[in-house]
Amino acid sequence: MRQKTSNPESDGSEILGREEKSKAGGSQTLHRGLDLLDQVIDGPIKLADLSERMGLTRSTTHRLANAMVDRGFLTFLPREGYQLGPKLLQLGFLAQSQTDVVQIARPHLETLAAASEDVVHLGRLDGEQALYLDKIPGRRRVEISSRIGDRHPLTSTGLGKALLIDDSEATWRRLFEEDQAAGTHPVDYAIWLERMRGYVAAGRSFDLEENEDQIRCVAAPIRDASGAIVAAISLSSAAQYMDDDRMASLSDDVRAAAQRVSADLGWTPGVKPPRRPLRR
Repeated sequence: MRQKTSNPESDGSEILGREEKSKAGGSQTLHRGLDLLDQVIDGPIKLADLSERMGLTRSTTHRLANAMVDRGFLTFLPREGYQLGPKLLQLGFLAQSQTDVVQIARPHLETLAAASEDVVHLGRLDGEQALYLDKIPGRRRVEISSRIGDRHPLTSTGLGKALLIDDSEATWRRLFEEDQAAGTHPVDYAIWLERMRGYVAAGRSFDLEENEDQIRCVAAPIRDASGAIVAAISLSSAAQYMDDDRMASLSDDVRAAAQRVSADLGWTPGVKPPRRPLRR
């Protein structure tokens, strides 16, 4: 009996060919999904009309539309058809808030930087890190290594701690332990926790040379109309310009700037922030 021989080069090319076909198929499905959304922009559309506009069979259109419904990108209305779904509202709101907060905050950041002569940052939560969205240089000859687009640990930066003010202590502990394991500035958790509780009470947070040697900062959260924290402001300088007394006095200025940005986003004092789910 003749044994079937294997050609490694042939096998490899076959695998690559299958992978390329799979990628092409996935890309085609993605484009069809995006095209489908374009067809629903003007309002509810029935399956037959949607199929005709897409140039696809009813069964293919039905499968694609139902997949979009499952993910929340479309909604199906009996007797009316498919229309845009709640996921798009959520994504649109997030995109708007992320874009607008930089534009809205910029004049307030510039005013704070000019008055203090120190570096001012704007950032938001990105997964489990602080993403820096904007930076206004100070007038002092102080080098701070941060750049727009940088991501830094939440538990060792003033800005990151401000973003965590509404989170549970269980979330704090988990993030603290993960950051410590990743090599952030070593500190006893009991001390860190006591400070965080104080930051919550004060409505602002400090970085006491925990993220960068000889650099201290004061930070405060920015809230939207619902009261949720959507970003934070931090003011940073060299430790020689940021003793305890100055950090205490700057707290009012940083909080006030954050509150002005919050007000421009629709926030009003006294609005109770929504309860944050436990992040795992």
